[in-house]
Amino acid sequence: MRHAQGGGLTDAGRAARERVRLQAVERFEDGQRNREIAGALRVSERSVERWRRQWRERGEAGVLSKASPGRPRLSHLQIARLERELERGPLVHGWADQRWTLARIKTLIGRLFHVSYTVEGTWLLLKRHGWSWQQPARRAIERDDAAVEGVEEGDVAAGKSMAAACDGWIVFEDEAGQSMTPPRARSWGRRGRTPVVRVRGRGSGRVSMAGLTCYKPGKRSRMFYAVREYRGRKGEPKGIGWRDLLVRAHIQLGGPIVLVWDNLRMHLVEPMRQFIADHADWLTVFQLPSHSPDLNPQEGIWSLVKRDIGNFAAADLGQITRAVKRRLKQIQYRPDLVDGCLTGTGLSTDD
Repeated sequence: MRHAQGGGLTDAGRAARERVRLQAVERFEDGQRNREIAGALRVSERSVERWRRQWRERGEAGVLSKASPGRPRLSHLQIARLERELERGPLVHGWADQRWTLARIKTLIGRLFHVSYTVEGTWLLLKRHGWSWQQPARRAIERDDAAVEGVEEGDVAAGKSMAAACDGWIVFEDEAGQSMTPPRARSWGRRGRTPVVRVRGRGSGRVSMAGLTCYKPGKRSRMFYAVREYRGRKGEPKGIGWRDLLVRAHIQLGGPIVLVWDNLRMHLVEPMRQFIADHADWLTVFQLPSHSPDLNPQEGIWSLVKRDIGNFAAADLGQITRAVKRRLKQIQYRPDLVDGCLTGTGLSTDD
């Protein structure tokens, strides 16, 4: 196999320069100053000024150096095929886990097209075609993607029509919990030494949270929540009183509710079904497909809460409860955050 030379993919020096310029473009987009970029990338400030001028005039292509003569890169058809194969995932191509690394993509290119790229050349190829190193989203293997794709055209669309007809609100429900062990969050540390977060080994219990995110075209988005501590004592209830939370939301919203939630067992028990039937004059319920939490904006609220308590070394369960309540109260007064959680699902409440 011959090495592809288009764009200097076999020239380590040129590839390194291209990589530095791409990193500079990313920092331009983040609004960093020339001096900061020059120091971080170990280049002259004059070079950064020149790259920024080229970036303003012609975008990313203006910053990248021109390809050296030689064998061209993969054709557009080959790139399209490569992207399709990457989207199928590593499992399909024989790897045991689901991580696309540069080495694996380099191997895949060789298998598909009998062309050898360097690792740095593979990095440049991916960057130029809109790929980046990302934290993947989790999805359950049991998830029915066909059902999820039809949500907007199906249940949620019907829910929006019903809410508009009765001048009501679309309300998404979800619950979460937090133990004494805090979520892990990214932290700076010396290279080669993993940062250590110390948490208390003693203490038990759990903070249960329930929330409702509420949307209506032309109205400010709302969010309601309930928090309860569970310490494992005899006769102590574990869950949240959903009926009380729904009634409170109905009173404060001042209109009918079209409730969207998942297929959790407690949502399907007979007392809850009876409650829904008894309040059919203002409450209508739609079920989300199984294993699809990414369609529920309330999941985004929990993500914001747990991000705030990442690496939190609480002295007792009450301290976690206070931190959770404080963050939820802050979110309540930030309708832009509640709207952002809906946008993150890909759904909307627009007609």
